[in-house]
Amino acid sequence: MIYTLTLNPALDYFLSFESFAEGNLNIPKETYKLPGGKGINVSKILKNYNTDSICLGFVGGFTGIFIEESLKADNIKTKFFKIKEDTRINIKINNHGIESEIAGTSPTIDTESINDLLEYLKNNLKKGDILSLSGSVPNSLPTSIYADIIESLPNGVKVVLDTRGEPFEAALKKGVFLIKPNQDEINEFFKANFSTNEELINAGKKLQAMGAKNVLISLGAKGSIFISDSSTYIAGVPKGELISSNGSGDSMIGGFIYGLDNNLDLENCYKYGIASGSATAFSKGLAKFETTQTLLKEIEIKNI
Repeated sequence: MIYTLTLNPALDYFLSFESFAEGNLNIPKETYKLPGGKGINVSKILKNYNTDSICLGFVGGFTGIFIEESLKADNIKTKFFKIKEDTRINIKINNHGIESEIAGTSPTIDTESINDLLEYLKNNLKKGDILSLSGSVPNSLPTSIYADIIESLPNGVKVVLDTRGEPFEAALKKGVFLIKPNQDEINEFFKANFSTNEELINAGKKLQAMGAKNVLISLGAKGSIFISDSSTYIAGVPKGELISSNGSGDSMIGGFIYGLDNNLDLENCYKYGIASGSATAFSKGLAKFETTQTLLKEIEIKNI
C-alpha cells in the first residue's frame, strides 16, 4: 500500500482577477476551492493514474470537513486525525497572470493526535509499503517529527521525503529511500550557490552519504538530475506551454511512486516522474495519465 502524509494541509482558495487594486474593493472573475497540501497532491496524482493510496494527516473544523469530503468524493482513501482548531486556509491570487499566495496560520496539533498517528503507522504499515512524507511542519510540532515517524516504522517501508530545513536534515539522518530537493533547497541546505550540474551532482552524493538512497533534483525548466546508488542520470523537460508550475514537484513524486508500485526499474521510475511533473506544468490542475503517457515518449535520459 502507498501512504501519503500531509502534516499541514489547507483549504486552498483560488481567486482570479483581471486587475487587482490594493486598498480598493476587488471582485474576482473566478473563484474555486480545493484541498491543498503536498501529500494530498501526491495522492491525487496517484488516483489520476488509477493507483490507490491512503491519505493521512490532521484536519479540524469546517475547513477540515471540506478537505475530507472532497477527497472522498474523488474516491481517495483517507485516514485523518481530528484536531480542535480549524484547518488553515491559503489564499492564492492570480492577478492577470501574476500569481501571489497568502499562507494561513497552522493550527495547533495536540500530543494525543500525533501519538494516534504514530500508533497508526506502527500498526498498519509493513515491509514493501511506501510512505510519502511531504510538506512543511506546523509550529506546534517538533522539527524532529519526520525523523520520529521514520523511527516508528517497521523495517522495509520505503520512505519518500520532500521537505526542507531542520525537519529535512533530521529525517535524512534516519535513512530514506528517496528525496526530491530542488536547486534552491539544495543551496539553502548547504548554504551555497551551486549552479552547474557537476556541483549539484556532488551535493546530491553528499546527501546520499547523509542517508538518502536515491536523490532526485528538480531544476525547473532546465530539467532534473537523478542519482541512484549505482548510476547518475540527467534529463531535460519535454516541450510544452507552461500554464502553472503549482503542484509539479508533487506530481514528480507521484509519477516516481507510480513507477515503483508497478515494479519498474529506477530509470523508468525517473522517466515517469519527469513526465508527470511536466504534465502538471502544462495543464490546468494536476496531470492526467493520458497526458503523462504522451510526454513519456518525448523524454530522453542521459546516463553520465
